[in-house]
Amino acid sequence: MKILHRNLLSLSIVGLLTFSAAGNVKDSRQQKLPLQPNILIIIPDDLGWSDVGYHGSVVKTPHIDKLAATGIRLEQHYVMPTCTPTRVSLMTGKYPSRYGIVAPDYGEVIDLGDPTLASVLKENGYFTAIAGKWHMGSPPYTPLKYGFQSSYGYFDGQIDPYTHEYKTETKLTERRSWHRNDEYLDEEGHVTDLLTDEALRIIEAENDKPFFLYLAHHVPHYPLDEPDEWMSLYDGLSLHPSRKLFAASVSHMDAGIGKIMEALERTGKRENTLILFLSDNGGQHSWHSNTEYRGKYADNPHSVLGNNYPLRGWKGDLYEGGIRVPAIASWPGKLQPGEANFPIHMSDWLPTLCHLIGAEKVLKDWNPDGKNIWPFLTGVQDLAQERSIYWKTGQTYAVREGNWKLLVDRNSGQTGLFNLENDFRETRDLAESYPEKVKSLLELLEKFKAGDE
Repeated sequence: MKILHRNLLSLSIVGLLTFSAAGNVKDSRQQKLPLQPNILIIIPDDLGWSDVGYHGSVVKTPHIDKLAATGIRLEQHYVMPTCTPTRVSLMTGKYPSRYGIVAPDYGEVIDLGDPTLASVLKENGYFTAIAGKWHMGSPPYTPLKYGFQSSYGYFDGQIDPYTHEYKTETKLTERRSWHRNDEYLDEEGHVTDLLTDEALRIIEAENDKPFFLYLAHHVPHYPLDEPDEWMSLYDGLSLHPSRKLFAASVSHMDAGIGKIMEALERTGKRENTLILFLSDNGGQHSWHSNTEYRGKYADNPHSVLGNNYPLRGWKGDLYEGGIRVPAIASWPGKLQPGEANFPIHMSDWLPTLCHLIGAEKVLKDWNPDGKNIWPFLTGVQDLAQERSIYWKTGQTYAVREGNWKLLVDRNSGQTGLFNLENDFRETRDLAESYPEKVKSLLELLEKFKAGDE
């Protein structure tokens, strides 16, 4: 497999990954990794393919761009098309349909007692913390029940940036969401700043344990409300007002990431911190409501939000625009800068991190859907076979095998077949031309479905 240094807008799909110089492969094979690096996972909410500077966007993201330049750009990183399913995959290493989760959900999402990324890391000596969006269960199914030792942020799917109220609240005493360690609290401040401050608190704390910090940002999910400091960055550009608001929210988050990077450097922790920057799904097209958030945004429709160009589709879709997202892995001295252009799924991170910290015994009984991709990221091992990936939503199934991708409408049974190597924009349906390929992928799909709830 190859890590390629080339035009970032190139979306050609290759099967191998190499480093830019042969010596890098040799060096990476000789490195003995520490068993317990700090692990920081940053999840922006609804950040689309072309919503970051390093993908050619007008959105100003200098700190994310620096992370991309000094890390590995994961140019075929796949997620689920909505938030709860993606987060379940991250936490469990499994496709969310194994839990019956195919869309945003509440209640008991992950079975209590099942291994999670947080619980595994906790059991292996980590201090585990979440700052931000949970959305993998409603109280009492909170982060503290699933391996997190520190929990701060909000339980629900989206909140107002300043009031921190959930969208359906009519009174402050109803459906509260903002909390610390399961205790509701009222705080002033913009959600982006509050989450950044919490991340800094975790990083700067004196602790004899490595930390796992899951920083799940609110932005750029609607509703958006940004100070002039960030809006003014886009004065003079011909942007739709709500797209300008969206861009400002991303730049605000990016500045917080800059503070986090500075804190890691200042505390001497950067060299032993693995950072994953992973959007939870593709960008959303628009949003408007006259009633949610007490009608606060009735006169402020978010008519233009994310940008997934040149990929097809939006959040909620199983086209590439809904499930292929900006993603970066960075660890100085351990991961050589470059571009990884092979399929990765969010479920891969649990087995990969288990491998990294020497906790692979957890996987024997757990049998995750994800794969350990660390040998491929470091160049120690080539991708020996084409992998398969599976998606299930309320409306659609999809399966990818090699460069072939099949979409199936769950209601009508109609199919769409695409060759992503030649048509990553999914403009040419080849189902009629390749009936045998459709048949084989349908058989593969049935095997995946057999493992669902």
